[in-house]
Amino acid sequence: MKHTFKPGTMIYPVPAAMVSCGCTEDEYNILTVSWVGTICTNPPMCYISVRPERHSYDIIKRNGAFVINLTNEALAHATDWCGVRSGKDYNKFKEMGLTPAKTDVIDSVLIEEAPLSIECKVKEVIPLGSHHMFIAEVVNVLADDQFMDQETGTFKLEAAKLIAYNHGGYYKIGEQIGKFGWSVQKKKRRK
Repeated sequence: MKHTFKPGTMIYPVPAAMVSCGCTEDEYNILTVSWVGTICTNPPMCYISVRPERHSYDIIKRNGAFVINLTNEALAHATDWCGVRSGKDYNKFKEMGLTPAKTDVIDSVLIEEAPLSIECKVKEVIPLGSHHMFIAEVVNVLADDQFMDQETGTFKLEAAKLIAYNHGGYYKIGEQIGKFGWSVQKKKRRK
């Protein structure tokens, strides 16, 4: 038997991402966003959904750029704090002891402590209701060397200890239980 809920966004877990924005040091800000995701592979595109009354909304809209910084266990406290405090009242980088670093491709800022930072250029803003969706092209990805497998050139997700947001709580992401296509992969024959 299943329980009926009122209509809502129960697609969980979702990323607990810190979105950084701003072209100049005086406007640098961090916004915690869970409404974030991939929408296209080629060209690589993603989205974030932000309420218009949020301080970062106007910064992102004016500059046409933002960075999605994935978060991990070490950043969990800062991730929550940056989501409940406003950049109108606080310098979030300073308050959380985070290091702002200029991006490589867009004119914006990233969080140096993030294990992975995704530089995004806004293509379109779609008003949806409580949130507006910023559709963006991914123009660069920067990964912390300590989480890269130098032999394969892949990002070591398990080593990064990323976190997710699930219906009001933050959670560790667990161990890998399979890989793409493993359910249909032919078993190797023993000789």
